[in-house]
Amino acid sequence: MSKPVTHKKITVTDTVLRDAHQSLLATRMRTEDMLPICDKLDQVGYWSLEVWGGATFDACIRFLKEDPWERLRKLKAALPNTRLQMLLRGQNLLGYRHYSDDVVKAFVAKAAVNGIDVFRIFDAMNDVRNLRVSIEAVKAAGKHAQGTLSYTVSPVHTVEAYVKQAKAMQAMGIDSVAIKDMAGLLTPYAAFELVKALKAEVDLPVFIHSHDTAGMGAMCQMKAIEAGADHIDTAISSMAWGTSHPGTESMVAALKGSPYDTGLDLALLQDIGLYFHAVRKKYHQFESEFTTVDTRVQVNQVPGGMMSNLANQLKEQGALNRINEVFAEIPRVREDLGFPPLVTPTSQIVGTQAVFNVLAGERYKTITNEVKLYLQGRYGLAPGKINEQLRKQAIGSEDVIDVRPADLLKPEMAKLREEVGSLAHSEEDVLTYAMFPDIGRKFLEERAAGTLSPEVLLPIPEAGGVAPASGEGVPTEFVVDVHGESYRVDITGVGVKSDGKRHFYLSIDGMPEEVVFEPLNDFVAGSGNKRKQASAPGDVSTSMPGNIVEVLVKVGDTVKAGQAVLISEAMKMETEVQAPIAGTVKAVHVAKGDRVNPGDVLVEIDG
Repeated sequence: MSKPVTHKKITVTDTVLRDAHQSLLATRMRTEDMLPICDKLDQVGYWSLEVWGGATFDACIRFLKEDPWERLRKLKAALPNTRLQMLLRGQNLLGYRHYSDDVVKAFVAKAAVNGIDVFRIFDAMNDVRNLRVSIEAVKAAGKHAQGTLSYTVSPVHTVEAYVKQAKAMQAMGIDSVAIKDMAGLLTPYAAFELVKALKAEVDLPVFIHSHDTAGMGAMCQMKAIEAGADHIDTAISSMAWGTSHPGTESMVAALKGSPYDTGLDLALLQDIGLYFHAVRKKYHQFESEFTTVDTRVQVNQVPGGMMSNLANQLKEQGALNRINEVFAEIPRVREDLGFPPLVTPTSQIVGTQAVFNVLAGERYKTITNEVKLYLQGRYGLAPGKINEQLRKQAIGSEDVIDVRPADLLKPEMAKLREEVGSLAHSEEDVLTYAMFPDIGRKFLEERAAGTLSPEVLLPIPEAGGVAPASGEGVPTEFVVDVHGESYRVDITGVGVKSDGKRHFYLSIDGMPEEVVFEPLNDFVAGSGNKRKQASAPGDVSTSMPGNIVEVLVKVGDTVKAGQAVLISEAMKMETEVQAPIAGTVKAVHVAKGDRVNPGDVLVEIDG
């Protein structure tokens, strides 16, 4: 006797207004290109639309010069019949550090008031302690709290471990469980086994969010549905596949007439797909060469966005030919750090350290400050065993914390309100400053002065596209007028001179370009002055282009070999620049905010 067919309608979240363009177009889609299609999006009958969180907040104020809160309010008004969803990094919210509990509660409350109905809450370490306050705040606001499993593959990431995490989140009061496969590591049969185990042990809806990086996203979703999954995340076809998600229309068509029929109107979805087909062309300058199917992720576990960022950093070093060495080093660094999932911010922490290890020619010769904080427990509990020799090298005799990191943070909201002062016209403005103090303040200052100026979109070329900018640093900036069109040109870095030629790295309206020429002098981007190249034993220089965050010494100071004299920032990670010898500081050639390049003499020490 055949088993009776279970009818179970599958519900759908479309990611086109957030994760799809974050994955394919460097998060550059503007609100003006979202609003015209909202009426049709609102008619589809989606379970939700993902519209906010992730990198959208950062991109709005850094590049687009839009108020992200205003975007949310406009979308809420334009989509009255559809739940709006956001991605929240637990205690990190939308930034790269842990915030105090009062900031987390204030942010969630304001996001809910402004229009968010569903909060997908994850932690890069899968440390549920870092999710508790966010979940409590969402429930207090009367909204849907979705607990998230950051999916990855390692000896310690077993089905049993994921089920244990889901049960812990259920005890905290979540309304559903999401499997967040940010790198495209999930395989169809692994998806089946994980969903089957979750449905057997946890009485909550299960959502599948899988990037199609390795070309298996749709297969994973089908097997997950067969195992009992309730919901899938898709992207409208013209913004789907590759490092984005399976196509909405494809999944709707595949399930049509089956026990899992979504009930969504395929013709209406196709109209929406045609709209975004035209919109995507506008953002051609931000298309990455790493947005197509790439099965290498199954070996190196590097998500597409992380891959393009690493490629750009190596290009600035004139070392793009060493990218495969970096890909080989990433799993080794990840193992040393106890197998963290590669998702913001741990993807940046692991990737940047791997680049330093390869370019220095010696593993952990330079250790980023973020790796030191990680090894101290400041991001949470590592999933696996940490390399204790590395930990001792990084933090010496400092204590390793075993409490929830935010337990060590004092309330911040009052201090933040005081710091931002009259620039903030609302509590939302204070929270914008809280998320990104430097670019948040700059945005609020430009708004007050009436000088907000978004990136210029380049005319659509006859063929092909180009890679996105790295968003790196505070470069020398120019505005160039050509035949009535204005372009913003940023000099983002200068490579090491070889064969008598200098490599300059430019960003033209966010599009990276490389210029190679024989210079007339030793001009260094970002300073306007000549900086000599390091040659003496006491010359302090960096191995990566970046910005000076802090100068720790002054002329006349006595320093020890290995003592930190500067803090520089590259790839969103801070690193101590150390004295190569013991002696007296003879000269300091940089100040906070200066752009620096490999080989520049930044500090001179007499031994």
